[in-house]
Amino acid sequence: MGYILLNSLYLYQSNSLNNIMDKPVYNPDTFFNWIELEVRFRDLDPLRHVNNSVFNSYFEEGRVQFVGQIPEFDHSVQQGKSFVLVHISIDYIKPIQYGETVLVGSAMKELGNSSVNGFQAIYSKETKELKAVAESIGVWFDLKKNRPVRLPEIKDPGKYLYKS
Repeated sequence: MGYILLNSLYLYQSNSLNNIMDKPVYNPDTFFNWIELEVRFRDLDPLRHVNNSVFNSYFEEGRVQFVGQIPEFDHSVQQGKSFVLVHISIDYIKPIQYGETVLVGSAMKELGNSSVNGFQAIYSKETKELKAVAESIGVWFDLKKNRPVRLPEIKDPGKYLYKS
């Protein structure tokens, strides 16, 4: 499943939307962390579906919860460190409607010295349809010194990685 999604993501970025929409398979084991969010009326735009800017808020909430689930990151946050988002790319697949509940999956694709490449997806809880995917880069930052710092050592980084 993950290989198809990554391959489809590549094809979608090359203007071939059909492959990702043909195989949007939901698998709870794909991502380390999942959160559930209910669509609020204020999330809607005049077309009566979730505004594209709100997708970013959903992904942000997923990233915040994800970081809190990794003990080494959580401990480092308490010491004045945090991720600073330096890049995000969102592919919108299908609209999200009012009344839906969405599932946001979050995982890491790659760890660098001071950065993490993240991968996320939003699915409808009810239908398990893929709604959007996002790739992001976050830099681990010392908020007091206002500069990037080395990531904390993670004991078992493999369990937090995207499962393709």
